Amino acid sequence: MTESLASALLDQLGVAPGVRSSGSLRVRSPVDGSAIARLQSHTAAEAAQIIGRSREAFAAWRDVPAPRRGELIRLLGEELRASKEPLGRLVSVETGKILSEGLGEVQEMIDICDFAVGLSRQLYGLTIASERPGHRMMETWHPLGVVGVISAFNFPVAVWSWNFALALVCGNAVVWKPSEKTPLTALACQAVFERAARRFGAAPANLSQVLVGDRTVGEVLLDDERVALVSATGSTRMGREVGPRVARRFGRTLLELGGNNAVIVAPTADLDLAVRGIVFAAAGTCGQRCTTTRRLIVHESVKAALLARLKKAYAGLPVGNPLEAGVLVGPLVDGGAFESMQAALNAARAEGGQVTGGERLLEDEFPSAYYVRPAIVEMGAQTDTVRRETFAPILYVLGYTDFADALKLHNDVPQGLSSSIFSNDIRETETFLSARGSDCGIANVNIGTSGAEIGGAFGGEKETGGGRESGSDAWRNYMRRATNTINYSRELPLAQGVRFDV
Repeated sequence: MTESLASALLDQLGVAPGVRSSGSLRVRSPVDGSAIARLQSHTAAEAAQIIGRSREAFAAWRDVPAPRRGELIRLLGEELRASKEPLGRLVSVETGKILSEGLGEVQEMIDICDFAVGLSRQLYGLTIASERPGHRMMETWHPLGVVGVISAFNFPVAVWSWNFALALVCGNAVVWKPSEKTPLTALACQAVFERAARRFGAAPANLSQVLVGDRTVGEVLLDDERVALVSATGSTRMGREVGPRVARRFGRTLLELGGNNAVIVAPTADLDLAVRGIVFAAAGTCGQRCTTTRRLIVHESVKAALLARLKKAYAGLPVGNPLEAGVLVGPLVDGGAFESMQAALNAARAEGGQVTGGERLLEDEFPSAYYVRPAIVEMGAQTDTVRRETFAPILYVLGYTDFADALKLHNDVPQGLSSSIFSNDIRETETFLSARGSDCGIANVNIGTSGAEIGGAFGGEKETGGGRESGSDAWRNYMRRATNTINYSRELPLAQGVRFDV
C-alpha cells in the first residue's frame, strides 16, 4: 500500500522515477514496514564534487542583494503552498507521523519562508561610537559560504527549512544530508526548490544540493574545509562526534541534540489544561520529537488525580495507521526504536518503576511495523534510566512537595532543550522563567513542551548542544561579522591615547 502511495506522491511532487528505483539504499515506511524506494547513495568522491559545485554557487549568490535573495525564498514559499498536501502526506508515509502533523510540518516550512523574506531586508549591523574624533565604527555582516545541513528522521523537512531559508537569504549555498531513513522528502523538497529557482530565473546552479547515503557521506561535510558551517540535528552521541571533528579544522557547528524535557505540575494548576498539554507533548509523534515530554514532576497533592486522568487518556488514545482519520499515534520509526523502548522500560522496572502501557500493538495487521501503546512509568526517584533520553513515548512520573525540589529534579539531567510548568501561582511561574529556574533553551508556562513557533529561536543548553535555529536572531549563525572603522578626518589619532609619531 505505502509503496504505491509514495510513488504517486513522488510523481506529483516532481521526483523522477529513475532516481528512486535504481540503488541499493532501501527506504522503508514505518507505517507498514514495506520498502517504498531504492536510492543510489553518493560516494565520498561525489560528495566532495558536490561541495565544490556548491562553493561555485556561493561565489555568485553572495553578490546578489539580500532583498533579491528573499524573492527566491518567497517563490519557494509559494511552491510549498501549492505542494503542501502531497508533501505533508509524503512526510507521514516516510516518518509514520499522523497526517495533521505531516501537513503541519510543511506549514512550518511555509512560515519560515515568510519569516526569511522579511528578514532579507533586516540583516542589520550596529553603528558604534568611536573614541577617536572624525571616526565612525560599524558592524557589517557577510555570508559564510557553504552551509552543510544534516537532518534527523523525525522532522525530515521542517528543520532543514529553518536552516535553508535563513542560509539562503544570508547569501550562502546549502548542501543537505538527510537521514538515510527519510531521504525521499529531501528529494521532493529539492524538486520543489528547483521549480522556485526556475521561476526566479537568476539563481546560480547548485545553490541547493542533496547528499544521499549513510553517515560516511555526512562525514565528508564534517571534514571538508570548504564547508563553513555544519548544522546537525540528532542525538547527543552524534553531536559528540560532529562538534570536535568540525572544530579540528576550525569550522563552525550549529548543534540541535537530545532533549529530556520535563513538565512541572503545581498544586494550583488547571488540570484540564495540563492533561491536554501533557498527552499531546508526551504521546504525539509516538514520542519521537526532540521536544517530547519525557518527565512529569507533579505535586503530591494533585498527583493521584492527574495520574488517573492521564492513564484514562492514554488507554483511549487511537493508535494505528497514521494516514487514517481519527488516529492520534502512529508507529515508531523501526524495530531498533522498539527495542530501545523495551530496554528502557525493563530498566525502569528493575529500578522500581511501575509501568502502565508500553506493549506492542497491531502486530498481526502490521508484522513489519512497530506500533506501541504509549507508556506511563511511576518512579520513586530520578534514576539513571530517567536521566537518559529514550526516543519513544515513555512518560516518567515523579512526585514533589517543595517547589525548590521540583526545580532541582527538573534541572538534574544532562539535556536542556524544552521545559514547562502548569501553575497559576505567579511566584512559581516567574521563578521558573528566572535565572534560577529552568535551565533549558525553551521554558513555557501553561502549555506543553512541544509546539515551538518559528518566530522564536529554537534550541537548548548543556548536552542539547547550544545551537539556535529558526527565528529571532538565529540568522547570525549563517553570517560572519566584520567590525569596520572609517576615518573621515585628516588626522590619524590612535585608540587609548597611544602616541606613535613618525
